[in-house]
Amino acid sequence: MGALRMGGEEAEGRNALARGSWKQDPDAVKTDILRVAREEFATHGLSGARIDHIAARTRTSKRMIYYYFGDKDGLYRRVLEEAYRTVRGREASLDLAGLPPVEALRKLVGHTFDHHRDNPEFIRLVMIENIHHGAHLAVSDVIRELNSAAIENLEDIYGRGLEAGLFREGLSALQLHWQISALSFFSVSNRATFTLIFGDSLYAPDRRGDMRRDVEEMVLRYVMK
Repeated sequence: MGALRMGGEEAEGRNALARGSWKQDPDAVKTDILRVAREEFATHGLSGARIDHIAARTRTSKRMIYYYFGDKDGLYRRVLEEAYRTVRGREASLDLAGLPPVEALRKLVGHTFDHHRDNPEFIRLVMIENIHHGAHLAVSDVIRELNSAAIENLEDIYGRGLEAGLFREGLSALQLHWQISALSFFSVSNRATFTLIFGDSLYAPDRRGDMRRDVEEMVLRYVMK
């Protein structure tokens, strides 16, 4: 009995120490909350998501979630902000300014297609925010600032392509962004209904490269002289 009691006390002590260490790292706590919350919101939407479900899957409590993020809407807004921060951060790592304009545009299109296919949670979050008419995005200066970088990158690529006599005049970076987003987004957002109606042949692993190249070619043919 003494050995069992000692073993239980040791385990409890280790757990308490772990909880104490975790509480001493608030950034790690918030990162963990945001990771789990992203899954919860992407799966159940804003209305269906539950803070107690998120708390149960993290090393924290509902009280601490509310302390860090205010309320469920505040947590959802932060999840959106971090999702866009990740997207734009990955785009920035492509070093598009150091590439010739045609190569830069092709690389950006291919990257966007791959990112969306590999991150369906991001697409679901954007769809959910559209259901709410962009209400949370509208009050986030962070998201507006982050997404302005996407247009600035395309303005640079398109401007360099014009100067080189490669791209046709009369377009805008915003139009290009719309085309790239639309072609890459649909592949994920409508996958369930598309495959149920037409089959899943386009989503076979060996077709992904073909689809990405098709999207790249469509955008390039749209912008090239």
